[in-house]
Amino acid sequence: MVDVEHTIGLLLGMEDDWPRAYEALLRRLGVVGGPDGKSHRTSSVRVTIEPFNLRYKPRHDLVIDRLAYWYYHPREWLKKIALMDDVYLLNSPFTFQSMEKHAAYCAMMRLGLKVPETVLVPYKNPLDNSRYAYTAARYNQPFDLDATAAQVGYPMYMKPYDGGAWVGVSKIRNADELHSAYDASGERLMHLQASVEGYDVFARSLSIGPETMVMKFRPEQPMHSRYEVEHGFLTAAQGDEVVTISRLVNAFFRWEFNSCESLVRGDDVHPIDYANACPDVAITSLHYYFPWAMAALLRWTVYCVVTGRKPRLDTDTAAYFAIGDDPSLSYAEKLAAYRRLADDYFEADKYADFCARYLGNVDEIVYEWVSSDEYRSLLRETVRATYPVHEHEKFLAHFGGLTDAWIRDNAPS
Repeated sequence: MVDVEHTIGLLLGMEDDWPRAYEALLRRLGVVGGPDGKSHRTSSVRVTIEPFNLRYKPRHDLVIDRLAYWYYHPREWLKKIALMDDVYLLNSPFTFQSMEKHAAYCAMMRLGLKVPETVLVPYKNPLDNSRYAYTAARYNQPFDLDATAAQVGYPMYMKPYDGGAWVGVSKIRNADELHSAYDASGERLMHLQASVEGYDVFARSLSIGPETMVMKFRPEQPMHSRYEVEHGFLTAAQGDEVVTISRLVNAFFRWEFNSCESLVRGDDVHPIDYANACPDVAITSLHYYFPWAMAALLRWTVYCVVTGRKPRLDTDTAAYFAIGDDPSLSYAEKLAAYRRLADDYFEADKYADFCARYLGNVDEIVYEWVSSDEYRSLLRETVRATYPVHEHEKFLAHFGGLTDAWIRDNAPS
């Protein structure tokens, strides 16, 4: 007999691979205990988009959102269930709407992180809005794009202030490329950001709750090869800094399912992109790291609903700024203080204890599932849905080999 039933909603777009994986693992997990002494079972449902009354009561205890950043109707539904019903959301729709990449740069610069020099330039083409055109005619100052670029220095990147999936991002090496990219930007607000040349490692870190996986990333490669399977590519100090920055960003903005990109050059870690409302968790891109992502997502979501973790919609920015603005603290001391704040937000010690006591079998469940025919079937179906027919055999062998490598590396001792 189960004492408490929990429901997790999956708000999805086109993806089907990781939702099927998550659903399968939830079923395999079954009933777990909790600190309240009761037995708990968690199930998931896929959320549909339809009209909603602002006073209706949702069935969900928690929602994993993968759609609302791009689609406004479900975003408003998320706001309603967060404000009125205390439904737990892994990523705050409020901060992802108001604090996109631009605001994230600003906040992390104030906190002292080594964000490259960045300038926001006005629209190339004024918006189709009569009020904007009138205001622009009176108050928009003419500016010299070349002089503005000189503040940043070549090479640089032009990138949308609120974009995603690398859309609209271009490397600028000279004035001709600058003007060409700016002309093509149209009605999109763009940043000019200094390039970190000669970096040693491009690190992409995926954080889910208090867990973080740092992966070596090769953006010049096709998607199936961008995450390189390599261990120990950062020193202990570099790795700790990347993890701290990732968790700092997430705790600051109330994002609990997010990725961060950092360029590591020598002893310096330069975060360049860390506002990713829908981080990449596709099986055909994460491949070797996909089982870890599913295990972490399973652990964190079950922890949240079983312990009754309450959503914190308010952002306690003052606590972070007090550290960032303190001239007596070194960079290392600030990072350590930020890490303490982040660990407190994510209840890191409480989470670790919960996982050890009630979710100690998750790694075994994930290992058995990845080793099963069910996983191979999911992989085959995803490959066939993603790639053209003449490439199926190649990619089945590619991802099958990476799966075999993960199984070997994670076999129970």
